[in-house]
Amino acid sequence: MKTAVIGGGAAGFFTAICLKEQMPQMDVTIFERSQRVLAKVAVSGGGRCNCTNTFRQVRSLQSVYPRGHRLLQRLFRTFSHDDARQWFERHGVPLVAQDDECIFPAAQDSRAIIDCFLSLASRYHIKICKGVKIRTLTDVCDFDYVVVTTGGSPQGEGLRWLADLGHETVPPVPSLFSLSVNDSQFTALQGLVVNPVTVLLPGTKHRATGPLLITHWGVSGPAVLKLSSYAARHLAECSYQSPLSINWLDASLADADGDVAAVLHEQIICHPQKQLHTHCPFGLQQRLWSYLLDKSLGTRSQIRWADLNQKDINRLLNTLQNDTYQIAGRAPFKDEFVTCGGISLRAVNPSTLESRHVPRLYFAGEVLDIDGITGGFNFQAAWTTAYVVAHSISAAVHS
Repeated sequence: MKTAVIGGGAAGFFTAICLKEQMPQMDVTIFERSQRVLAKVAVSGGGRCNCTNTFRQVRSLQSVYPRGHRLLQRLFRTFSHDDARQWFERHGVPLVAQDDECIFPAAQDSRAIIDCFLSLASRYHIKICKGVKIRTLTDVCDFDYVVVTTGGSPQGEGLRWLADLGHETVPPVPSLFSLSVNDSQFTALQGLVVNPVTVLLPGTKHRATGPLLITHWGVSGPAVLKLSSYAARHLAECSYQSPLSINWLDASLADADGDVAAVLHEQIICHPQKQLHTHCPFGLQQRLWSYLLDKSLGTRSQIRWADLNQKDINRLLNTLQNDTYQIAGRAPFKDEFVTCGGISLRAVNPSTLESRHVPRLYFAGEVLDIDGITGGFNFQAAWTTAYVVAHSISAAVHS
């Protein structure tokens, strides 16, 4: 029996390895269109590979998987994040969890994952064919089973041959990207990290909370990346031209305007002779505090706390909790690592991930319309779907 795995990324290798572990007699070949395998793994997580998450802070899968959470809820019963963690450690890759619940190799190097995969592929005699582009099923007609793990397809061209086979596809658009803001005074604050903030798109339900990084082109960091994931389709539909609102204050303090206003009034009473610039009552960095004061009050930003009137307070409150900018596009370079869209989940059997249109054809990884926020969730979706496919093929062979 022979299986072709089309795609030499994380999901492809994990499928091939799990299949060989369940069926040592299976002949497995990985086809990769480029000359490099696992390239995305190498650069992920800043070269450290955030390979999964503890999920301790995840109240619902929908909060971390904007698309595909219902299917993953089912598939996690077969292979969960705990199973993935145990799998890697069992195969010689110790893992560590950070305070933010992200899990990395203890070596803090993506090579630990890559070397593990390549070593197992060699041990299990998995063939790896590089520089081979599969355009139709005819190219792999000699194989009994075919697994597509080609990843995201930002331009959609990688999905056409699958659509021609009858599979419904969801137009792919970028996800997990930073945002450009054409405001030189704001971007002059580049390098500042503010944590936590809440970012949202006014007039929508899309919002996210977490660290925000001010860059020379606009904003990035986990809060922005999460927002881009939640709002991926909305932002694409408006050509990445949308207002962006930032609440700079800690969520626990910013539950109500009255709480923040009370802090400002307390400063007037306790520090009447101090200038506004000299003391920030909210723990914001001095450069950011001065910028927000200037933006709110203009020339009056140089006054003392005692001279702050109600109009000033209202303006400052609005800037602190509803600081609005105009998004001018995605970041000026292709930094997105994930796309949403792909093969519609309606096109596959939800228990096996086998095609509903072509027998013995399976899908795993980002080629499916499943994607998550930053934090190791996309790799976990790859491990889970890949394992399920390997298990499904093994079950089909033995049935």
